[in-house]
Amino acid sequence: MVGYNIKNSKELASCINYTNLNNMITEDEMREFLEKAKELNFNSVVISPTYVPLAKEILGETNINIGSVVGFPLGFEDSDSKKAEAITLIENGADEIEVVLNLSHLKDEKYSLIENEIKQIRDAIGDRILKVIVETKALEDYEKANAAKAAEKAGADYVKTATGFMTPNHIFENVNDINIFQKHAPKIKIETFGGINDYKTANQVLTGGADKIGSDLGYEIVKRYKDLRENTQVTPKPITLTKKD
Repeated sequence: MVGYNIKNSKELASCINYTNLNNMITEDEMREFLEKAKELNFNSVVISPTYVPLAKEILGETNINIGSVVGFPLGFEDSDSKKAEAITLIENGADEIEVVLNLSHLKDEKYSLIENEIKQIRDAIGDRILKVIVETKALEDYEKANAAKAAEKAGADYVKTATGFMTPNHIFENVNDINIFQKHAPKIKIETFGGINDYKTANQVLTGGADKIGSDLGYEIVKRYKDLRENTQVTPKPITLTKKD
């Protein structure tokens, strides 16, 4: 397998959706988080609906997308409620919507209900990015495959592996999930979340086929990479190319 070739810290940040879904975060703490996102220019931030207007205020003139969540973290709300949540988020300035799949419908193999719900949200948010969180840690492989197929068929842009509320996946589990999604829903993009705490793991997941990484440690991952690869300058000693007498 050929390694994913990250050229610099800017490219690494462009692969990461910097996440903070802490339900007890203060406004000052969220401002600090958003300023960190602005500093490193991540692909997007993923935040609670509460702070979408604030993110629009702080990040509005950047190219960082603002993402937020619908039916989070359990996904068992009715479809009309999820649709209404998504519409409100878009009105408040969100660019990306992450909707949690109804796992009860998945366990009962009610794929038409899953597809209909995703399609309703797809139609409601227009050309904004739509992601479907499938919580792979709770699923058998065949269920992951069917979830991804339903999301792709209904027009979602991404399938995402986790909410972050379960034990994080191991790197091998993440790669297994990516392989399943690629095989059974080859047109949908893939975002992994959970268990990605450093540049090495991020690189492994990208090498495995992920399109984006969701991480609440995005700032630390990029800063460590930047310090290692770009901020460590060594001045070489002068040398001559001929042998001294």
